[in-house]
Amino acid sequence: QVLLSDRGGGLLQPGGSLRLVCAAPRPISSVFWGLNLGWYRHASVEECEFVAAITSAGTINYADSVKCRFTISRDSAENAVYLQMNSLKDEDTAVYYCAASRRLITSTIRFSSYYDYWGRGNQVTVSS
Repeated sequence: QVLLSDRGGGLLQPGGSLRLVCAAPRPISSVFWGLNLGWYRHASVEECEFVAAITSAGTINYADSVKCRFTISRDSAENAVYLQMNSLKDEDTAVYYCAASRRLITSTIRFSSYYDYWGRGNQVTVSS
């Protein structure tokens, strides 16, 4: 099983910023350029929630709850995807997971079942 390498979680106050990083390991790094990538989060009592996605062509989707605050980006030279989170709120507290998909069709990119590879998750806690 291939696990993505994600990092960058932490504890911070409301209004703060944090950047999550997710790198593709060697078995899939050579095809990273063609993967569609996403970020999900899971709060303790909620279902896993879609946060953002970016296709291999650079098309971006955001959940309404994070629009204008979060930015997803990718760097094929680094085989990495990033989630820049600004103006963080208490309700952003969750474990954040990165995900990657080999699928060519992107119509279901917001669904967790779309993805083939996942990271271990990083805890992000926003609290005053």
